[in-house]
Amino acid sequence: MDSFFSPHTQEQFIAYTAPHLFMIAILLGLALLLYLFRDGIRERTRLRTMIRASLLLGLVVPEAGLYYWYAAEQLWNTRNTLPLELCSISQMLAILLLVTRSRLLYQIVYFAGIGGALQAIFTPDLDYPYPHFRFFHFFIVHIAIILAPLYLTWVERYRPTWKSIGITMVFLNILVIVVGGIDFWLDANYMFLRHKPAGASLLSVLGPYPYYLLVEEAIAVVIFTLMYLPFVVGRRRRQRRSV
Repeated sequence: MDSFFSPHTQEQFIAYTAPHLFMIAILLGLALLLYLFRDGIRERTRLRTMIRASLLLGLVVPEAGLYYWYAAEQLWNTRNTLPLELCSISQMLAILLLVTRSRLLYQIVYFAGIGGALQAIFTPDLDYPYPHFRFFHFFIVHIAIILAPLYLTWVERYRPTWKSIGITMVFLNILVIVVGGIDFWLDANYMFLRHKPAGASLLSVLGPYPYYLLVEEAIAVVIFTLMYLPFVVGRRRRQRRSV
């Protein structure tokens, strides 16, 4: 049996088995609790601080452990282990968001962070199965990426706008140019900008390279629009009540 920190694994992660479904249930359960108790959390400064600190720990501690593991097991490789995937970048932005409460960062993390992390959780590009360290790192970090902007939305009442979608798309396209250049330089494939992942994912059904990149752009706009619609509906309801 593989150890918790083994650099190699004889077994492979299989999507939608019990451990995967359990982590999805944890995400849904934590999000539901955050939403249901948002008013009570908002009224308690200490509780808000504890939640923000917990989210920061969920973002920072597993990542620190990951890079220690890379170093200890001599797995460090500039072509594979730099924090240049979309979720890694969203993770760093989420950390800054929780520390600074920047409204600009909130807009980007709300759309790009939640959208990317949800895709990762439901279609994981993951080699290591439960109970390996990489399994827990993957799901803890992605869950924290999602919960960070949800906390600011539901508890601290941050709100995106239609403009936020444009800001996020501009940010993502700049990111594609920068990371794409690094991919070319290192002969790497960060953000899957040069070819699709080997495992099954959403990209598997989006056509060949480079067309799947254009399809991704269109899908991102559609997903971000759907993510914004609850705010439109809520605002119209408040307007009707005021009338």
